[in-house]
Amino acid sequence: MTRPAIARRALLALPLAAPGLAPLAAPALAQDRPLRVVIPFPPGGTSDLVARLVQPEVQRLLGQAMVVDNRGGAAGNLGADNVAKSPPDGTTLLLTDPGILTTSPSLFSRLTYDPARDLDPVTMLIYAPYILAVHPSVPARNGAELAAYVKANPGKVNFAHSGVGALNHLTALVVVQHWGGEVTEVFYRGGMLGIQAAVANESQMVVNGATATLPFVKEGQLRAIAVTGPRRLADLPDVPTFAELGWPAAEAGIWQGLLAPARTAPATVERQYRAFEAALGAIRGRLAELGAEVRAEGPDSFRRWLAAETASWGAVIRARGIRLD
Repeated sequence: MTRPAIARRALLALPLAAPGLAPLAAPALAQDRPLRVVIPFPPGGTSDLVARLVQPEVQRLLGQAMVVDNRGGAAGNLGADNVAKSPPDGTTLLLTDPGILTTSPSLFSRLTYDPARDLDPVTMLIYAPYILAVHPSVPARNGAELAAYVKANPGKVNFAHSGVGALNHLTALVVVQHWGGEVTEVFYRGGMLGIQAAVANESQMVVNGATATLPFVKEGQLRAIAVTGPRRLADLPDVPTFAELGWPAAEAGIWQGLLAPARTAPATVERQYRAFEAALGAIRGRLAELGAEVRAEGPDSFRRWLAAETASWGAVIRARGIRLD
């Protein structure tokens, strides 16, 4: 039996094994109270893509309509705040790049919610490496040429990012600093808008998740220079990793995770975790085509990851004196 099938069988057995989960399985409740999944970014980015890919299977497994609610703004914090202040009744989830949750406490002194206190981890969903890509007009075909070009032309290259302090922004900062160069930063309200700006040559460089960026590289609208992560992408075998080039932030990347309002019943969290785990298993091949791998390891693993990343990136932010107040 395949792992998705095992996960699906376990999920369907949960109401019998754990009576606390039975209300979520009731058809009448499922019809009356859809599951609202908040995406704290505009449509088209990786979070939005993952939500819509799993939507049909999650609905089937939970017997509950799933509504995707895009609430972009404040580098993802408007949507996160909305979920943090929602009732912990199993009808609201946050699907996001959890990088915003690990950097925001260090970026904002007056954050309207506390990620560690007000949100309960459900599970990590996927990991995809970053692709550092440039517009084809940039006269650089590899990492060494791009580093030299940026260094020789301070401020000439516009770098598109999805918000000051976002992980793609911090990753590019440490890489450009490593080159000894300078770029002009241009903020966009979401990763997809930054990619589109690079495709249009409004910005010449972008660092973003492979899931959203790879299609534009395949179409020749962007040129991939390097990727993060432990290995080269199967679809870009000639594009080296940051580690191969000796660049910092080699393990950075775009993650997607699922969180519930704090104090959501553990049985409900477990049921939702199992539903999304099984749904991801059903689309594993499609995700692989987009350069992503499933990382659905449950609440405890996700909680440890959030704590470690908050400490690590917080040190980077403080060292560079980055604040958003």
